[in-house]
Amino acid sequence: MHLGRSYRLTEFLFWTRRQIYALLVCGSVPVILYKYASMRWLSVPLTIVVLLGTATSFIVGFKNVQTYNRAEDAQIVWTCIVGVSRRWGQLACAFPNELRVSRELVLRHLAWLTALRYELRSPRIWESMSRRFNLEYRRHYHVPEWESALGDVLSDYLSSSETACALASRSATAAILSMQSEHLKRLHRAGDLDLSFYLELQRAVGELIALQANAERLKNFPYPRQYATISALFVRFFCLLFPFGLLQEFDKLNDVISGPMHGNMVWLAVPFSVIVSWMYTSLAQVGESTENPFEGSANDVPISTLCATLEGDLRSMLGETVGHATLPTIAL
Repeated sequence: MHLGRSYRLTEFLFWTRRQIYALLVCGSVPVILYKYASMRWLSVPLTIVVLLGTATSFIVGFKNVQTYNRAEDAQIVWTCIVGVSRRWGQLACAFPNELRVSRELVLRHLAWLTALRYELRSPRIWESMSRRFNLEYRRHYHVPEWESALGDVLSDYLSSSETACALASRSATAAILSMQSEHLKRLHRAGDLDLSFYLELQRAVGELIALQANAERLKNFPYPRQYATISALFVRFFCLLFPFGLLQEFDKLNDVISGPMHGNMVWLAVPFSVIVSWMYTSLAQVGESTENPFEGSANDVPISTLCATLEGDLRSMLGETVGHATLPTIAL
């Protein structure tokens, strides 16, 4: 997630430059045909274009509101995960007679956080990180989950047998939570964990399962494809048609303009059509980059940073320290 003050205009122009190139072509071709090929019939009444632009703005606005809500839901889920994780660390460090037991519970929880963020960072066919404009922008940040394998990281928190079991299962996160629950049951049966702590910790495991399901819902169920498709089609159709609606309007200005621009006012349709169309395409591109809050873009929920912060918090509860240089981050 971009954690600075704002994007710079140069960054935004670079990110959307391919759209600008396409819009320049879409704006120039009608002017050339209108002026030099005498295709005056190409002009479209501006009223029709305005009606189409109004409908397009409603559709794009609706999509952006929904995609923002998805990003907000993802932030709420991870805020809850942070809260439950700190509560877990507090409980794990409060009850056992041995620090070894507390450390095992905390490390297994960190393993679950690690497996969850790796699961959420795995690509889906509908996500936009494979688009060239997003791939180019990745030079500004890094995604730790794409730089190392899950098995290499899990070995820092789990035993070799537990790591192998988690990797062999269909869902490493579900396997780790099952291990955690079974371990709590063994502690309770052995008399090392009284009933009140056992119930509280099992309740926390249940909350983690529910939060994981909410995160997976946002990951595995995209913004409805029918709305995404119709929004993209409307934006493209508007951008293609808009320059044709400006031809006659700017050509009329030749009757009241003298000097070097006399007879060439129709060329102003190019920059003005590009500016207006760029607003629509940029809004659509922003919405597309926001609708998948875990895909690894600069606008994602910073789950890598949150997990690194949580690891520092939980290890400090155990009396350990984690250097800031080792904390992974995707923040710009």
